[in-house]
Amino acid sequence: NFGLLETKTSDAHGHNPLCGDTVTIYIEVDGTLIKDVTFEGKGCAISIASASLMTDILKGKQITEAQNLFDLFHSMVSEDSKDIDSYTQTEDLEKLNVLAGVRNYPMRVKCATLPWHAFNAAIAKGSKEVTTE
Repeated sequence: NFGLLETKTSDAHGHNPLCGDTVTIYIEVDGTLIKDVTFEGKGCAISIASASLMTDILKGKQITEAQNLFDLFHSMVSEDSKDIDSYTQTEDLEKLNVLAGVRNYPMRVKCATLPWHAFNAAIAKGSKEVTTE
């Protein structure tokens, strides 16, 4: 899913100024259906892995499903009080569970969530650049 999406309907760029990660998310949406998602960027293994997993999981989802997954993923990687096992109830969250360990490294949470924030910006067609700061 790495590369420019020629049929994009929207895109957004994300930047983590603390570590230098950058990601651009390209989406093709038909009504409320996410037909395709790709990304380009440079950064640490966590941000690139998160972008890759995200693009794979969100293809074919409704926008509301994608937004719900973002909320669950963000909680999974950032909330200490949550039991990780409670997030493995769906195939999508099981795939994302490989990144749950970043919760133990608060600076890395921003790496994992950067692509998701850029995706939300692309869906909203608002700001063309989001930042983790």
